[in-house]
Amino acid sequence: MQAIILCGGLSTRLGKTTQHLPKNLLEIGGKTVLEWQLALLTEAGVTEIILASGHLHDVLYAQVGASCNGVKIRYAQEEKPLGTGGAIQNAFRLVNAFPVFVLHGDILLKGISLAEMRAALRPEMDGLVLGVPVADLGSYGEIVADAHGRITAFREKQQTARPGCANGAVFLFNRTIINAFPQTETFSIERDVFPFVRYLYVYNVPASRSRFWIDIGVPARLAYARQHFTTSGP
Repeated sequence: MQAIILCGGLSTRLGKTTQHLPKNLLEIGGKTVLEWQLALLTEAGVTEIILASGHLHDVLYAQVGASCNGVKIRYAQEEKPLGTGGAIQNAFRLVNAFPVFVLHGDILLKGISLAEMRAALRPEMDGLVLGVPVADLGSYGEIVADAHGRITAFREKQQTARPGCANGAVFLFNRTIINAFPQTETFSIERDVFPFVRYLYVYNVPASRSRFWIDIGVPARLAYARQHFTTSGP
């Protein structure tokens, strides 16, 4: 099984921290973000990673190379910014079989089973999106789903603080997801694809584990991760 990790962004919100280093090579709790992600992906049966790279590709390749912790690494380098959807489409040319995991490169997970997420995917689904319960949706896109877990809407970051289900930026796709891709090179998976997918479902993280999901894309959350994520403990 393969997985795609999106790591070609400019990381402007982290300022000088990622001026010369990709976000997924930041060290947290004695491991890089990439190594944290690899540990969960390999538990789910992933044997090959495709890094959708762009900005700082040369740095990423120099430090990671063709393998990491025994996992084969390949690269789908974009020559210009393609957006999240375009980056996934570009990486799909290296995908041999479906289903395939897709992760944002700045998502840190611990104690959340991607193997269980894989087991929840059914053939009639176009895909699953990790849903994370949060106390404040102000910093996250929101997932709205029906009683059966089928996603009915994606909402942009909310202006008022309220709890809800955040888009966890971890996806598991069947091949049929491609049918919803627009006929263009540059696009967003969240804005230009997901609203037009009929059989896209949410895979909910239990509330007790939600604190072990962190988007490290801003300084405050990166600092929190470095304080709370270690190689020991839950």
